[in-house]
Amino acid sequence: MARNKHFTKAIGKYYFSIKMGHNNTILISRNTEEEAKYAYGNYVNQKKEIEWLGKWEGKKFTETELKLAS
Repeated sequence: MARNKHFTKAIGKYYFSIKMGHNNTILISRNTEEEAKYAYGNYVNQKKEIEWLGKWEGKKFTETELKLAS
């Protein structure tokens, strides 16, 4: 039986998730958009399977489109 995740998302933080293995996803948050983009870019450079979620506003994610400098 899987354990329940007891995690509350903070309003105003930026989130992205990394898939690590078959059934394991890690949710990562950063306080500012610049920090989140920097961390996201580092994982992309490491060839990780990663998904940008955006900014959490309490009920849904906003700013879900990510534009990184090439």
